[in-house]
Amino acid sequence: MTSRRTLELVLCVSLLCTLLIAFTAFVQSPTPCPNSSPNEADHQRSFGPHRLSVIVPFRDRFDELLLFAPHIHKFLTEQGVRHQIHVINQVDRFRFNRGSLINVGFLLSQSNSDYIVMHDVDLLPLNPDLKYEYPKDGNSPVHLAAPDLHPRYHYPTFVGGILLMTNEQFRSLNGLSNKYWGWGLEDDEFYARMRDAGMNVTRPRGLMTGTKDTFRHVHDRTHRPRDTARLHNQRAETRKRDRVTGLRDVSYSVVAKHQLTIDGAPIEVYDVTLHCNLTATPWCQKKQ
Repeated sequence: MTSRRTLELVLCVSLLCTLLIAFTAFVQSPTPCPNSSPNEADHQRSFGPHRLSVIVPFRDRFDELLLFAPHIHKFLTEQGVRHQIHVINQVDRFRFNRGSLINVGFLLSQSNSDYIVMHDVDLLPLNPDLKYEYPKDGNSPVHLAAPDLHPRYHYPTFVGGILLMTNEQFRSLNGLSNKYWGWGLEDDEFYARMRDAGMNVTRPRGLMTGTKDTFRHVHDRTHRPRDTARLHNQRAETRKRDRVTGLRDVSYSVVAKHQLTIDGAPIEVYDVTLHCNLTATPWCQKKQ
């Protein structure tokens, strides 16, 4: 009887030790946070077949980029849009050329996407009904920063700010003109390209917001004035249709490529020097 009780006691002690060890391991093991997100690449795999390249023409706008990158990344992720942000940073001595930078951004990103959005860094979408999805019919470019929604520009042929289209459409238009050094007019010429190609630009409809609350416009004109100078014969030349320059002849060099993360938003930054034909466009040089 004594040996039987001894055996039972040993078994009980052994069981208690096993339970104690298991409980200690459970308490000490890390518990996943319910708000933690899966790996970004794995997460975006569930977003569907289409891939969006966010092309951001850029120079000396670091403060705006700090706001833009995490904002647009969160905005697109919440919409289930598979995307990558490409910042095309002009580092040469010439005047800013938004059209050429967008052309470069397309060439650098086209193999990893099937549609693009040309996006100003200082324009942050606020209304979740602004859809960055692949164009439903695949034929009509989508102007998200519509004249009745943009904080500043309201003329009917305006297509600047945020314009979305398929890669095939962008190629068929030969991209944007490379003649527009300095600020302005390159998007007006691009509108003429789309019109002449028979493309019907669509815009958001039925939004419950307007010019004051659809976007946040973060550009500080006092701190960073626009380069609106018209040099040499630039005014006359850039009022003409450009049926020559574009995606197929943009001349540039990539100086460096950077993989950055800004508040959880992964971006690619390309430092780019544009090449200027001083005979054809002498206004690429800054005013002395």
